Amino acid sequence: MEEWQRLVVPLRHRFGFDVVGAWQVPADDLFVWIVRYAGPEGFAAADRAYYDSLERAALNPNPARLIERAETRLMRAVREGADEAEPA
Repeated sequence: MEEWQRLVVPLRHRFGFDVVGAWQVPADDLFVWIVRYAGPEGFAAADRAYYDSLERAALNPNPARLIERAETRLMRAVREGADEAEPA
């Protein structure tokens, strides 16, 4: 997790993404994270630019070595204000 926080998250931010949250599912050896992008070119184009970038290629160690399988789901909020944290 330290590597992801130190390398991946800041680079995602530089490409205009916001990491909404991240979770581990230890029983299934899963890591799940939600990334938001609200820029004009749309998520798919921004994600492609991120993965095609020289900065992503230069990450050392390469985080791809830790990914057995990746799944992407595009989501939208179903209630107003759902993208903001709710008060405790």
